[in-house]
Amino acid sequence: MIRWHGHSCFEIDGTYTVVFDPHDGKSLGIPAPSPRADLVLISHDHFDHNASRVVKGNPEILNSFVGKTRKKGIKIYGMKEYHDGVQGEKRGEISIYRIEMDGISFVHMGDIGHVPDENLIKKLKGCDILFIPVGDVFTVGAEDAWKIAESIGPRVVVPMHYRIGGLSLSIKPLNGFLKKMPENRILRVGNSVEFEKDDLPEKTEMWVFSL
Repeated sequence: MIRWHGHSCFEIDGTYTVVFDPHDGKSLGIPAPSPRADLVLISHDHFDHNASRVVKGNPEILNSFVGKTRKKGIKIYGMKEYHDGVQGEKRGEISIYRIEMDGISFVHMGDIGHVPDENLIKKLKGCDILFIPVGDVFTVGAEDAWKIAESIGPRVVVPMHYRIGGLSLSIKPLNGFLKKMPENRILRVGNSVEFEKDDLPEKTEMWVFSL
């Protein structure tokens, strides 16, 4: 199961529960999440991504992790990238995470701010589900996000970090990214979706979540 808590915060619930990039809600003007998890993965130490205090259950926390490890049976690969297009000079570094749990591979791109090189793309290719920011301004926008997604070739693309009602960040809405995918391959899944690996599409789909 995947549940969206707004912005870049996703909860993946399988054998274990993983939360990516929690926020506190009030700092962004959107509802506060209160998930319970075994593991929290934080892509970088900015206020809208690092609110691990909202996650219940005394989880293990990896913040800006780079390298390979295994936690509670979950394979984790953290890769250093940049929050901007100038090697981190404006907004610093981030970690992109690729994890494998229950035979499914997930990639969370954090606040990627540029199109990464082929070396990184190779490490991400063939993932099942790709979470990618599309809101521009602080991250890549629709055009570059789509270039990245096409290069990686996941079975499911999940847009994140875009303008929604109440959000206090001046970033762009989802519309531009939606235009990249034929309407018949866009699934509006609500706040959460349950699935097995066998349910995943052979041809890339876009799953759009809502709060």
